[in-house]
Amino acid sequence: MRLGTVRVGEDRLAAVEREGRWYALGVPAGTPLEAVLAAGAGEVARLAASATEQVEDAVPVAPLRPGKIVAIGLNYLDHIREAGMDKPERPLMFAKFPSSVIGPGDEIVIDDELTERVDWEVELAAVIGSPLRYASEREALAGVAGYTVANDVSARDLQFADGQWTRGKNLDTFCPLGPVVVTPDEIGDPQALALRTVVNGETVQNSTTAEMLFGVAELLSYCSRAFTLEPGDVVLTGTPWGCGEFMTPRRSLRPGDVVEVSVEGIGTLRNPVVGRR
Repeated sequence: MRLGTVRVGEDRLAAVEREGRWYALGVPAGTPLEAVLAAGAGEVARLAASATEQVEDAVPVAPLRPGKIVAIGLNYLDHIREAGMDKPERPLMFAKFPSSVIGPGDEIVIDDELTERVDWEVELAAVIGSPLRYASEREALAGVAGYTVANDVSARDLQFADGQWTRGKNLDTFCPLGPVVVTPDEIGDPQALALRTVVNGETVQNSTTAEMLFGVAELLSYCSRAFTLEPGDVVLTGTPWGCGEFMTPRRSLRPGDVVEVSVEGIGTLRNPVVGRR
């Protein structure tokens, strides 16, 4: 199933997407998708199967508003090589704020008074459907409600100057998510998915989740030993090679750019870049 949230006028509706058309899931308007996912895979499947009312003039927005966003750094072998860094012995975790989330078509806003080195990072994002605490790897995968595409937009100058990553990773609009959440039965093996980033029509990242140092199941199990992952939480699983910061010469996003990040089986998340008005 391909699930998401659409805006119709002032209303936001949880919906299922079939062949480019959206169908309302039959829950009250304003019910967030994360609440639908928390009802369990069986209930989600029932709602999707009974969704026959096509939504006209639907505008896709961010599919969900996570309670928390856990992100993983230096988790792709090809990215570790391009950055010239040592492989971490354990997953390197940081957090992104829910306030940084935007959806498909929304603008990534760069404040040039704060940052001049804004980078792209395509990532496979796991959406949690049931609570995970001290979960085995098998239990962790069973707790995934679906997967979506994320762009871990990063202000590299702030990230490296601050000595920790909170500010550089959490400027408003710096976590595009979408366009849909795809259920695990349609994704198959999360360690066999192609990822790509295209900036202004040029492919800059092109890799596969097989390059992960720590796989999705291991990451979720590891996180669950430290804190509870709750329904609606999102775990960003890292980015592959091709980040602008590590190119020669270095490249950064600028107002007027268009960045598109894609994950096989899910789709493409497209966002224009603008300056702060």
